[in-house]
Amino acid sequence: MMKTPATPRWLAPLLGALLALAQPALARPAAGPRAPPLIEDLERRTFDWFWDSANPANGLVPDHYPFRDSFASIAAVGFGLTAYGIGVERGYVTREQAAARTLAALRFFRDAPQNDTEDDATGFHGFYYHFLDMQHGKREARWVELSSVDTALLMGGVLFAQSYYDRDTAEEREIRALADRLYRAVEWPWMQARPPRLSMGWTPGGRFIPHDWEGYNEGMLIYVLALGSPTYPIGAEAWDAWTSTYGRQWGEFHGQTLLNFAPLFGHQYSHAWIDFRGIRDAWNRDKGLDYFENSRRATYAQRAYAIANPGGWTGYGENVWGLTACNGPGGFVVESGGRERAFRGYTARGAGRDYVSDDGTLAPTAAGGSIAFAPEIVLPALAEMKRRYGAHIYDRYGFVDAFNPSFHTRIELRTGKLVPALGWVDTEQLGIDQGPILLMIENWRSGLVWKVMKKNPYIRRGLERAGFEGGWLGEAAAAR
Repeated sequence: MMKTPATPRWLAPLLGALLALAQPALARPAAGPRAPPLIEDLERRTFDWFWDSANPANGLVPDHYPFRDSFASIAAVGFGLTAYGIGVERGYVTREQAAARTLAALRFFRDAPQNDTEDDATGFHGFYYHFLDMQHGKREARWVELSSVDTALLMGGVLFAQSYYDRDTAEEREIRALADRLYRAVEWPWMQARPPRLSMGWTPGGRFIPHDWEGYNEGMLIYVLALGSPTYPIGAEAWDAWTSTYGRQWGEFHGQTLLNFAPLFGHQYSHAWIDFRGIRDAWNRDKGLDYFENSRRATYAQRAYAIANPGGWTGYGENVWGLTACNGPGGFVVESGGRERAFRGYTARGAGRDYVSDDGTLAPTAAGGSIAFAPEIVLPALAEMKRRYGAHIYDRYGFVDAFNPSFHTRIELRTGKLVPALGWVDTEQLGIDQGPILLMIENWRSGLVWKVMKKNPYIRRGLERAGFEGGWLGEAAAAR
């Protein structure tokens, strides 16, 4: 029997390098549009925000960072859990580092107290409080609600982790088991205070919030997850009840016919995890478009609104635009340009057929989170905002949350600062605004998050029970 000759020592490193070139290609993101240097840089900086801001002991991610002590946001945790997988694929962190951070979060939520007390709980009936203390993880304060939508955003990240970590290691097996346990524990029908729709939330003192998820908005993800549950599903009639409330939101706004929701985050959040291209529910089929196309039109409508600039705000134009929920200068009424102007703090700014809320405050996430819908107008917008204002609005973690070139009043500010010749500039980023930037950049570049979520059986089941057909759902059904 012939022996295989030993590999010379000098040849071993070369063979190892060649093997490394051949094999890791499987781990690299799939080929997609070549990203400009700005997008490469922005994606890395935005990822770093999640990695640096999170508490490594429990995986909690702050609502805002870095300039003020912050409570945790469970929605930001959902974006963070998804960010870690992106970081692995882009080579920012190792898979082992990402798995460890993910396990810290999942173990925390597994062990967190679930009860109806005012001050000694993290959640109840599988739902979680909107804001938690960054250290001990219990309800931040009595004004914080048990939030159905923020729990859904958290579960978006939980289910991403379940499908992304698919290797046969002790750590990744535990991730899959914990993710499954957390999702299965959410008692969605309990949140139907007024069936078949889902309530916005609950508090021990006030009980259920007297408002349900209706009208087109970010609530789409809640219904998909509630329909997909294998343990506590809601009835399929809930989706038709949801779409029946779209009402007057359908119509023309600044040259686009679409299902309106004024702030752009409502067109981004659900899409960050679910690829709606080519799949349609009954409402889509009636209108002849899918929800992805609807978000593309919403992006174009906002740009057209900025070009028209009916409020006469400083800086607006074809490449400086974007209204969504974000920080602002504060609750002030000041004289500007010969008239009184009202400026707000954090609020859901937006422009649509349903309403307009615009005080001159622009949020880069409004454009950045829409990059997968309309890169041809988003890329020039991000480049122009950085070129024009980047010295003050682009820092270690990418774009700051918001800025307002129309606000120049010297007054005590709740957040942010005044920059001479520019205006008000925020000094922090928000997790729920960083998330859409990061996830949608990666979806545009490689489709990573969408591809991972397509493998998740709960997402598929939720969409199918909502009546979605065609596209990748049809392909998945044919393959089964």
